[in-house]
Amino acid sequence: MRAIVVNRNGGPEVLEFTEREDPAPGPGEVLIDLAASGVNYIDVYFRTGSYPQPTPYVPGVEGAGTVAAVGEGVTGVAPGDRVAWQGVQGSYAQRAAVPADKVVPVPDDVSLEDAAASLLQGMTAHYLTHSTYAVQPGDTVLVHAAAGGMGLLLTQIAKLRGARVIGTVSTPEKERLAREAGADEVVGYDDFASEVRRLTGGEGVAVVYDGVGAATFDGSLDSLRPRGTLALYGAASGKVPPFDPQRLNAAGSVFLTRPNLAHHTLTRDELLERSSAVFTWVAKGEVRLHIGHRYDLADARRAHEDLEGRRTTGKLLLLP
Repeated sequence: MRAIVVNRNGGPEVLEFTEREDPAPGPGEVLIDLAASGVNYIDVYFRTGSYPQPTPYVPGVEGAGTVAAVGEGVTGVAPGDRVAWQGVQGSYAQRAAVPADKVVPVPDDVSLEDAAASLLQGMTAHYLTHSTYAVQPGDTVLVHAAAGGMGLLLTQIAKLRGARVIGTVSTPEKERLAREAGADEVVGYDDFASEVRRLTGGEGVAVVYDGVGAATFDGSLDSLRPRGTLALYGAASGKVPPFDPQRLNAAGSVFLTRPNLAHHTLTRDELLERSSAVFTWVAKGEVRLHIGHRYDLADARRAHEDLEGRRTTGKLLLLP
């Protein structure tokens, strides 16, 4: 099969397009013919070594396709089933062997491309808005990178829960996309905390959803209302340096959390609950997906260059 392989940590140039032996499903695994692979910023963290991963490996932790074969002991999944998964490396390829307990069924009214475009980011947006900070009607929330794949989903889901959404963007085109997704107010990154204070009459927001990290962290703290929550779910601009917890007191007894999806899908029931909610939103059109670009598998390096260069909007897919 054709696949992308990472033999060493580094920049996008370490994503090598090559031929590799087809995987075989081991006990408890299913073999999936990939229809689409999601490209996520976590792939960058693994590629650079920010998140340790033994090499060589096939990157990509999100994909959707059709079950080709099942390993020993697998029940409840059969060849021909349409499934998706996240959280297991190997989707930058034509085939992948995945633990059966990690795959979720894809409903007939959701395409495999849409499944790959929505599962990881959709479930992340679900836990952020339902568990990390359960958005309430009337809340004002701040969504950073509101035109990115995560930002567009967070904006739409927060609106479904009755929130007023302020989004940050870097270009007029991204502002248009954020507003189309439902953002009530859109601001640039320069002195955004002051703008947030102005737009909230000095009060601040109930929650900041921040996947940017170092570049926005201080302003995110300054944007919160008393006892507000900063959900730091990513670090696209770099890691936040160590800081004095006393700052949380000074900011208004605010809460800081660094959540991840794995800790919010610890059980099979929780995984199925969150994935079902996401696919239901997509099928009903309550959440609209914006696939910013589709790349051939051989162009994975360009996909990473575009993502890190902030030249993208919405979700990026590889089509094996």
